[in-house]
Amino acid sequence: MIVLKFSSIETIFNSKPYPKHLLNAVLFSSLMFGSLLSSVSGTALAGDREQAKRIHDRIAGVPPSADVLDAMEADIAADTETNNAISAAFTAMENTAFYDVTLKNLAAPWTNEAMSSFVPLNDYTATVIGLVRDDIDFRTLLSGDVVYIGDSDLNLDNDYSISNNNHYEDLEEGGHSLKDYLVSVAQSSVNGLPTEATAGVLTSRAAAKSFFKDGTNRAMFRFTALNHLCNDMEQLNDISRVPDRIRQDVSRSPGGDSRIFLNSCIGCHSGMDPMAQSFAYYNYEYDAAGDPDGVNGNIAYNSEGDTDDITGSRVQAKYHFNATNFEFGYVTPDDQWKNYWREGQNMILDWDPSLTGTGNGAKSMGQELAHSDAFSECQVSKVFENVCLRSPVDATDRSQIDSMVASFKSVNYKLKQVFAESAVYCAQDL
Repeated sequence: MIVLKFSSIETIFNSKPYPKHLLNAVLFSSLMFGSLLSSVSGTALAGDREQAKRIHDRIAGVPPSADVLDAMEADIAADTETNNAISAAFTAMENTAFYDVTLKNLAAPWTNEAMSSFVPLNDYTATVIGLVRDDIDFRTLLSGDVVYIGDSDLNLDNDYSISNNNHYEDLEEGGHSLKDYLVSVAQSSVNGLPTEATAGVLTSRAAAKSFFKDGTNRAMFRFTALNHLCNDMEQLNDISRVPDRIRQDVSRSPGGDSRIFLNSCIGCHSGMDPMAQSFAYYNYEYDAAGDPDGVNGNIAYNSEGDTDDITGSRVQAKYHFNATNFEFGYVTPDDQWKNYWREGQNMILDWDPSLTGTGNGAKSMGQELAHSDAFSECQVSKVFENVCLRSPVDATDRSQIDSMVASFKSVNYKLKQVFAESAVYCAQDL
């Protein structure tokens, strides 16, 4: 029998100046492993109390109190008709660890290019946690004028800032419950963006630092597709799309061979470039000489009337870089985007027919992505893997995923329902 001494782990880490977010991630992994061992030692047909404990372990990653376990057992026992124990799973979600650890570790990899969980709390992660806690339509994640900050009653040393992450690090290091002390505010009221320029986590400071910093802003689209459509550019590659909006910086004969462009490059850029055009007015500004990592930088946006010195328009200079690579390529004039993937092989992502597939700016483009069936399927799959500690492996698992996608839609895209159904399903895992 393997005994995981979590207190010993915490003692070791507390003896050294390790960041709390690192400790949280390690403790979460240990607790999840312990939960898995507990499941392995059980039987497929667990009793009500054992099933309740497994559900709580899956949801919160920590053991339930005796009172909570009693209440969950009663929920399961009373649910004689369907025996789905969903109400018990919602009881488990009242534990603060669901927000402080489970949800944080789900969302943290979405906030950085390394896709690491070992990062401090930030406005992107906090907003994911808040939207789940408040049962908000999760599609708002990519388009809403919303950000979650620490409650002012905490009197944290640092308020929300567009130029650093200190507010969230204070919140996390202070050990304050994210379930109890996150509050929703209009993003436009704290980061200076016009309401129409806000796009949920896409215009959060954390996302800007990771995906608008330097580069060409294609990273923001690529990682959004990867994190929220569960498709990277390799999966979305479609060489049959029209290449008329591929920018000048993309060589049409890389290495002197035009076949590479026609059979490879065009497949990503023909769809990505017209979508990434929605970010044409955004940048991440920082002191490259004194702060090369951009720790103290901020999101920047060219509003109506602003003119970039390089482009002579609202378009950021980065959209005109390396124009001589192919001078006959597309010159970005504004932030009007178009989804070329509504036709061709990527129709399989099931775009919302009520939307037009074109628009201006990040907000409408975020809606385009979030209203696709691919977005719903991706969120459900990520929650399933987070709760069940594995990917779907057979037809039964895939049928469960399909069922949860339908359920997710039926409850107006509230992610708690997906956590509950995943925990109940996987509580029976051997």
